Amino acid sequence: SLSSGLDLPGRFLFAFLTLMTLIANLVFTEEAVYIYRKIPSSRRSIIIWINAAAPVIATTSCIGTWIPRSTMFTDFTASVFFAVVIHKFLMMMIKECGGQKLLLRRFENGHFKISTGPCCCCCLCLPPVRITRRTLFWLKLGTFQFAFLRPVLMFLSIVLWTNGNYTLYSLSPKGAAIWINCFVGVLTIIALWPVAIMFQQVRNLLTCKKIIPKFALYQFILILNHLQTAIIKILAVQRIIPCAPPLSSSARGAYMVQQLLIMEMFLITLISRVVYRRRYHDLEPPECMAEEAGDNKQTP
Repeated sequence: SLSSGLDLPGRFLFAFLTLMTLIANLVFTEEAVYIYRKIPSSRRSIIIWINAAAPVIATTSCIGTWIPRSTMFTDFTASVFFAVVIHKFLMMMIKECGGQKLLLRRFENGHFKISTGPCCCCCLCLPPVRITRRTLFWLKLGTFQFAFLRPVLMFLSIVLWTNGNYTLYSLSPKGAAIWINCFVGVLTIIALWPVAIMFQQVRNLLTCKKIIPKFALYQFILILNHLQTAIIKILAVQRIIPCAPPLSSSARGAYMVQQLLIMEMFLITLISRVVYRRRYHDLEPPECMAEEAGDNKQTP
């Protein structure tokens, strides 16, 4: 553990970051209880999952700070959890429109604009796709594949690591790490595309439900947890971030990432509490309320 070799300011920083993680988890727990009591059962678990993203990442980063050898496992755990959150965010937008049936009824003659990021933002010539049950299935499949394959790739990476074939920060083409990470990157882009397509379609409809700040928070978590982490780790591997004994360049880069993520996820947890804290029944369109009532009657 690094804490044994720290001076007084270092120990204070460790304690402060740990306190921020504990506060983030307490705020999330209070928010989860509120969501469980106030929000309809059809949306409850999805919204709790999405709200849990920031405190889970903060917690894994805090564990990685205290136990540096666990960095590989904590990073993978946070990545797998957020892979599920990407799928949950797409499902939340569908639920907020009243469910799949009502969404198809609302946009009966509508079309999805598929020339959007991160895959096809430059391909403006792509024709719009009609909104049907099949296109919704393909959008959900696009996010579900990442939620399913990311844990599989995590398991494969751990197996290779135990066998000595996987080095976490290796950029060598002979190693397995760079190929697995490239494959994960492709799967991530494919998963983000359906979320962007759906957001462009329902953005105006769900303005009253604060979908724009919710999407912004989701994007911030994505950028900070993936892009920021990748940039700092590449700088560490290239030794642009110098070593500081007893930390090597790679270990120091991971250490910086964990400290930044704890502070950033703490702030996002507080903002999420403000964005998601409201009574959903007060803002439901009449047809959504009717469908919700029908679902409740069918539930034994």
